[in-house]
Amino acid sequence: MKVAIIGPGNMGLGIARLLVAKDYNVVLAHKDLQVATRLAAKIGTNAQGADVTSAVSDADIVILATPYDSAEVALKEAGDLAGKVLVDITNPITPDYMALTIGHTTSAAEEIAKLAPDAHVVKAFNTVFWQALPFDVRRKKPAVQVLLASDDANAKEKVYAMVTDLEFEAIDAGPLTNARYIEPVGQLNIHFGYALGWGTSISPAWVRLAE
Repeated sequence: MKVAIIGPGNMGLGIARLLVAKDYNVVLAHKDLQVATRLAAKIGTNAQGADVTSAVSDADIVILATPYDSAEVALKEAGDLAGKVLVDITNPITPDYMALTIGHTTSAAEEIAKLAPDAHVVKAFNTVFWQALPFDVRRKKPAVQVLLASDDANAKEKVYAMVTDLEFEAIDAGPLTNARYIEPVGQLNIHFGYALGWGTSISPAWVRLAE
């Protein structure tokens, strides 16, 4: 399976490393091909760099790992996303990380779905710090949960399988509109991590107390 990652920042590169370790083919997409190629060389033999349009063209799953404010430009560069599974990992936060910029009646995921109406959007990974991504950080602790919201059952199933392959606990969080609640959870995690001093080795989780 080929996964294109638009926006190879900390989260994008962290997810890329996990995917390559599990034998996925990864394409890092950047507007500057030289940057994409240089970053891919650091990831491994199953990674390559490409411009955004080329990366997306033959990908099975596309991960949007840009800041939310950059999503519109990135999606325009991506071109035709018809039929693609588009994973939105963004959080619509202010520059100081202390508040959401949209919410209640919409979400970043829903706005991204409007920008890419022919793609199958799945919200995922927005509640996970990049520092909590590596396998060695997670293997000796309770499973890190990844909440998945989407209106497309097949797309959610594909992302669920990928998330499980990467040794997270995938949680079906319902339809895409539930991103309105998942994104505040991501913001709360950021607040705990930075404003309240818990650090970034934390992750929110739902615990089943009784069957």
